[in-house]
Amino acid sequence: MSILEFLAASALLLGLVMYAVFAGADFGGGIWTALASGPRAREQREALFHAIGPVWETNHVWLIFVVVVLFTAFPKGFAPLFTALLTPLVIALVGINLRGAAFAFRHYGRETGRDVPLIARTFEISSVLTPFALGVAVTATATGRITVHYAAEAGATQWLTPFTVVGGVTGMAICAYLAPIYMTVRTTGGLQEDFRRYGMIAGLVLGMVTAAAIPLARADAPLFASRLLGGWPLACVALAVVAGSTTETMLWRRRYLLGQISAAATVTLTIAGFCAAMFPDLLTGQLSLSAAAAPRSTLIAFLSVLPFGIVVLAPSLILLYRVFRGQPDPQLGPEL
Repeated sequence: MSILEFLAASALLLGLVMYAVFAGADFGGGIWTALASGPRAREQREALFHAIGPVWETNHVWLIFVVVVLFTAFPKGFAPLFTALLTPLVIALVGINLRGAAFAFRHYGRETGRDVPLIARTFEISSVLTPFALGVAVTATATGRITVHYAAEAGATQWLTPFTVVGGVTGMAICAYLAPIYMTVRTTGGLQEDFRRYGMIAGLVLGMVTAAAIPLARADAPLFASRLLGGWPLACVALAVVAGSTTETMLWRRRYLLGQISAAATVTLTIAGFCAAMFPDLLTGQLSLSAAAAPRSTLIAFLSVLPFGIVVLAPSLILLYRVFRGQPDPQLGPEL
């Protein structure tokens, strides 16, 4: 693999990590609005909605970035990926759009005082369905069932297996894990204790789900599993376990800022371990990154433009998050 192909693959990994860490927390906010419980359930939902605020849709810029990198730097893999995974990707796309529409309608419904429970349920269901579909799609690339030449007769067997279903649940668990831990640094008192408890529970669930994925990977994705249990992938997995344990400890000791940092590290290392086990393939056992890569001139042009894009994007996002960071309204209106 050339250095250009390696750098393009690194950009792809960066996009996946950023989307998981930022958009994952937003999806998790939707999941926990559905799971809110106890005497402060209403306050939990309001805090989550205000945290998502007006910047939630911005996080999808990282999903667009991933698609652009795939199309530009690895075009020979783009076609089989998006053909074989059309169903889960369309489900995710529909979920993203319904979620956005529901969020907007809830906002205006709240302003006018109209009760719109269907809209609230739509937001919650979309927040669960979208990370599940994306998790299935990402995990399917590791199974070795997606070939370069799309086989229509294969149908859902190319992407729907017990391993990919657990991958979808892992996507949901990652989102549900990040949201309450991020909320512990934005809330106080009893509400903060609620999110602390949710974060600790979600951490345990995420650990169990990812552990359950390993034996399923050995059956459904043997090449991926053999890579995952050796070398750099195993090191990333071990570090993810350490980071996850650290997060639980920080939450237990109420060191919320450190818990937030270690939670993001847990997700980053989990995704890094997955991608390291995929390496050097884009489609495990079927298509290498080198074979899928664009010509050298295209990669040079892409990597030359990329730093300028980062210089524009990074400060813009930081400013956006600071300016539009939402805070819970002390004068709560009717719950929608």
